[in-house]
Amino acid sequence: MTINIQKSFQQQERGTLYLVATPIGNLEDITFRAVKTLKEADLVAAEDTRQTRKLLTHFEISTRLVSYHEHNKQASGPELVRLMEEGQTVALVSDAGMPAISDPGSELAALAIEHGIPVVPIPGANAALSALIMSGLPTDRFHFVGFLPRDRKAVQETLDEVKGLKATLLFYESPHRVAKTLEAMAGKLGDRRVALVRELTKRYEEAVRGTISECLAYLEEHPAQGEYCLVVEGSEGSGALQEEGEWWTELAPEEHVYYYERQQHSRKDSIKLAAMDRKIPKRELYNQLL
Repeated sequence: MTINIQKSFQQQERGTLYLVATPIGNLEDITFRAVKTLKEADLVAAEDTRQTRKLLTHFEISTRLVSYHEHNKQASGPELVRLMEEGQTVALVSDAGMPAISDPGSELAALAIEHGIPVVPIPGANAALSALIMSGLPTDRFHFVGFLPRDRKAVQETLDEVKGLKATLLFYESPHRVAKTLEAMAGKLGDRRVALVRELTKRYEEAVRGTISECLAYLEEHPAQGEYCLVVEGSEGSGALQEEGEWWTELAPEEHVYYYERQQHSRKDSIKLAAMDRKIPKRELYNQLL
């Protein structure tokens, strides 16, 4: 591997790839520098051109808009690099927040670097970090996971990979999957403290803080709405389950449920958590307790 050294602001014949942060909710999230960069770029490459066009119109930006997303990156990426090699500047944006995080922008950045094109960040709002700092959980170490896989087995494998980390864990999740994701976390990580953060920087911004079981109970009464950031405490937190492996195997069903009741969980939530541990339906555990 050849070392790569970038001097971002030295004059050069090639163009530049600017990674421009856009609002995550409130339009005032955008920075003056971001607006200036979008106005001065030769092209704005967007994940969703319809969404970005609304932003450009609001700030009276007339820069040419092109599409770059997961489904056209193989063709669009090399073409954008070719234009930058000819001296044009490209401002890459995602639908919200920092590009190249949980989107194909990272691949365009890598391709540009491979071709000797400067990659310059224009920092701004980021949902995961915003959720972290308002969560009340430790911020000295954190690990970004992003969206969990769709496949149930892959979800379990991913949670196995991170369950021993001492760092606070950051996830993204859609509203129709957030409850299932929390249930999977309870089974693999234990009943840790968590913050469910949604609608960041918008009018209905909300943070629900508590243990995983408490947040699951809350969602039963208040159905999930909007995109979520899940902030989960690390393996050494006060609510994190410290036991390794299937620690409950020597416990009778009633003792297993009582373990969670001693941690101030309701009877209902204790049964739900014990059923998750045992990987059986709640109804089956109810029957065993009769």
